[in-house]
Amino acid sequence: MHVHPGADLYVRLVGEAVELVDVPAPADPRQVTIEVKAAGVAFPELLQTRGLYQMKPEPPFTLGAEVAGVVAQAPEGSGFSVGDRVVAFPGFGGMAEQVCVAAPFVFHLPDDVGFETGAALPMNYLTVQFALDRRGRLAEGETVLVHGAAGGIGIAAIQHAKARGARVIAVASSDDKRAIATQAGADDVIAPDGFKDAVMELTDGRGVDIVVDPVGGDRFTDSLRSLAVEGRLLVIGFTGGAIPEVKVNRLLLNNVDVVGVGWGAFWMPRPETVPAQWKAIEPLVASGQLSPVLGEVRPLERAG
Repeated sequence: MHVHPGADLYVRLVGEAVELVDVPAPADPRQVTIEVKAAGVAFPELLQTRGLYQMKPEPPFTLGAEVAGVVAQAPEGSGFSVGDRVVAFPGFGGMAEQVCVAAPFVFHLPDDVGFETGAALPMNYLTVQFALDRRGRLAEGETVLVHGAAGGIGIAAIQHAKARGARVIAVASSDDKRAIATQAGADDVIAPDGFKDAVMELTDGRGVDIVVDPVGGDRFTDSLRSLAVEGRLLVIGFTGGAIPEVKVNRLLLNNVDVVGVGWGAFWMPRPETVPAQWKAIEPLVASGQLSPVLGEVRPLERAG
């Protein structure tokens, strides 16, 4: 889902409610000021409205971690000029008419990519680039199993793995979600029930090289059993609610890895790594290989 901004309006979490309010326009000459054309809605926003995310700003605060828009003001040496089309990752404040963002978290948007598509890129696609390329050591020709394949992380993982030359087996829980995973580019799409056996059948008993798991819950053990020798299970999140536990002796049999993927924990003390990530995916965005499957688009007034 994306949210279009309205004039002088901001979406704020006030107490226990999400409200549309007027607030002063942001002004920080040290940062890039962006006229927001579209703002993404990612899973952390939902968690923040419930006080369940690890980053907990004190209400009232303006929601919105990712945006696309046009530069209204940029400091000298930032690499941006007034009128540039950009994508940005402000972390907070994006569901607004304007937002100020530090230059390392602002990226040029390719000319042929629309603002709505751009607004859906930063959170999921930079997380997945970090997960698959750095933490997962994905190599061309490998096979990747993606859980939650119709969600933001799942779609990004399918497309990034395909762009890197991998085969993708997607797991999704309904016909509609499996259709989304197919649209995103998955080679094979299967249901959660019995997915381990389906994986083994599809891989002639070998298993997969990487499991992308933003879900957690009770499928974790069978994900380990789905790995090939020296496979890697990437732990990204727990949208299923339950945080699984693993008996580490299971890691010995096929010499497999359980790999933590904490993108935020990595870049917060190393902000210089984020522009390098965008540089890695920008050609794939420009070519259309990375293109979010967009959901519902709503006006800012209906953001809550």
